[in-house]
Amino acid sequence: MIRVISIALAFVVLTLVLLPFQLIGIAFDLRLQRSVPHLYHRILCKLIGVRIHEVGRRSTASPALILSNHVSWLDVCVITALAPVVFVAKREVARWPVFGWLARLQRTIFINRQARHQTGAATREIADRLLGGDAVVLFAEGTSSDGIRVLPFRSSLVGAVHHALGNSTHHTHVTVQPMSLAYVRFDGLPTCRALRDRVAWYGDLELIPHLIQVVASGAIDVTVSWGEAVAYDMAADRKAITRISEKSVRRMTTAALRALRP
Repeated sequence: MIRVISIALAFVVLTLVLLPFQLIGIAFDLRLQRSVPHLYHRILCKLIGVRIHEVGRRSTASPALILSNHVSWLDVCVITALAPVVFVAKREVARWPVFGWLARLQRTIFINRQARHQTGAATREIADRLLGGDAVVLFAEGTSSDGIRVLPFRSSLVGAVHHALGNSTHHTHVTVQPMSLAYVRFDGLPTCRALRDRVAWYGDLELIPHLIQVVASGAIDVTVSWGEAVAYDMAADRKAITRISEKSVRRMTTAALRALRP
């Protein structure tokens, strides 16, 4: 418990120190609005004890849409520690105490996944961010999983690729890169099925008890694998893009988890 309290205090101090810089960055549309969250989450990962191993390399092309699997609330910290990105999240997250506020500060795109008639508006907003220079991360499963398997990817929001190209006079391609998150060790032990709930946050698991459990562990190892980045033009089919990315993420996740087996 002492560890949890210490990290909580460090989190508060870190947030208060960097908050003014992020507010200034947002207010004046400065690069700070991207670099501050990147620094913030790098420090958070160090505080929590998250050790990140990268396989492959993130594309530096722009505009860039990253399609990833989703395992835990910790995914946001891990991904942002590696790259200045913005996320697409369900609208309910914006109303969460503290976490919703932090998500808004990171300029998260909030969407209503239950209202299909709003898909067009959501893809247009994602497209605007892509054209504005943001690398956008989409958790394409639409929910979080147990970390052992990858759920089917949804293609509807991948339509942002076509919205971006249709609205741009400068870009003929949008780069889509698949990314895999695999939490391979928890407190020094391989994350087998028996330990998956220690890291994965899914189903009916409550957030705060799960967060405390993760922070108290002291060591989490995650493998982040980058797949092949592909530049797509207006002729590309969003379902084909989604299908190819899903296969890539599933293959990379399986490879990362199998690497622990004797």
